[in-house]
Amino acid sequence: MIQAKLKKCAGCDQMKHIWKSHGKEKFCKECWYTIEKPKYISPVSKKRQGEMDTYSKLREAFLVVKPHCEAKLVGCTGISTDVHHKAGRVGDNYLKVGTWLAVCRSCHSWIELNSEAAKELGFSESRLNES
Repeated sequence: MIQAKLKKCAGCDQMKHIWKSHGKEKFCKECWYTIEKPKYISPVSKKRQGEMDTYSKLREAFLVVKPHCEAKLVGCTGISTDVHHKAGRVGDNYLKVGTWLAVCRSCHSWIELNSEAAKELGFSESRLNES
């Protein structure tokens, strides 16, 4: 097995395996992370964060306008707390208010667990373009 040569680290002045170079200076792994912090990668893109902010405002207004559950299934509490996206939340459907349904938590759980029956009752739509 080929081993990398030990070279002098510019940070600690010891002979070590070189991790990164900064200009003409070479650093071992320990010294590199004391001078260069790893870059933070946001879990959500700026575009998606903007969509989420818009969605939050639209959702709040939607539930104010429609305070009662629209599904009215067995076990319904009657007060809408959730927004069900009939055609899913992917792409344009995320912010398309026309495909939303104001439902209580109980009805929303039933709709998510019984997708075929929910489609028959009109609570869900196919995400595929059926021509």
